Amino acid sequence: MDSKIRPSLAFQLDLATRFNNVRVVTWNLWWRFGPWEERQPAILTTLKNIDADIICLQEIWSEESGVDQAAEIAAKLHMHHVRTPEHWYKGHSFGNAILSKFPIQESSSHHLPPLDGPGRRYALTAKILREEKLIPVVCTHLDHRFDLSSVRQTQVKAVLELVDELRDLNGFPVVLAGDFNSIPTSDEIRLLTGEAPPPIPGLVMSDAWPQCQESPGYTWDRNNPYVVNPAWPQRRLDYIFVSWPRPKPLGNPTATYLAGDKPVNGVIASDHYAVVSDLHWE
Repeated sequence: MDSKIRPSLAFQLDLATRFNNVRVVTWNLWWRFGPWEERQPAILTTLKNIDADIICLQEIWSEESGVDQAAEIAAKLHMHHVRTPEHWYKGHSFGNAILSKFPIQESSSHHLPPLDGPGRRYALTAKILREEKLIPVVCTHLDHRFDLSSVRQTQVKAVLELVDELRDLNGFPVVLAGDFNSIPTSDEIRLLTGEAPPPIPGLVMSDAWPQCQESPGYTWDRNNPYVVNPAWPQRRLDYIFVSWPRPKPLGNPTATYLAGDKPVNGVIASDHYAVVSDLHWE
């Protein structure tokens, strides 16, 4: 190979590192709120730049006319996708989606408690096949009100039951990602991380952010122009977790950072920032 076109050693090392990881992103896309039409190109550009292997999205929308935000993003990124069921309200739906560069072998949607009432919260599961190895993924979005910690704790317990069903102690750990509407010291997050007695003995979730970062990692931030006069700003609400125990170093976070925190052509894409994590593959 001509030395003038040979990739640099640094580039080759970066490429090797990239393909020795699974890149996961979680992002709440803020449904059709705010300047939603002008936000769509910023969402797509940000996701293209992240170049994730697996994308977990919350607050996606579709129209009864057939337009589906998740399907459109997946098509433009050349990815497979699954989504939660559509429940129509004034011609639109609200839900979660998982996108993947790799084939999705199985998926299912699980209605989280409470099962009655007007609001529906879901956990979406998928088994993704990469190089004959399955990556189990759960994407969720918990209730948002400040006074609903008890509801979120019930939802966390339901999500952990799904993680327990999906996990293979000899395989790739379960990736749990989404908008948990809870700060790291909350009772609901402590149930996940083992800082409180875990609902399922022998199962806890590693939080990817503190394993790689010392900053607070706010995803709900008063510096975001859409977070106007918030009652409680400066919170980390969005998470990527990896199940434990797992065969080390499989699934260990090697890098975690925010995305969507910079404008694209003058437009911030969502009221939440995205969380990106590279997980050790082999």
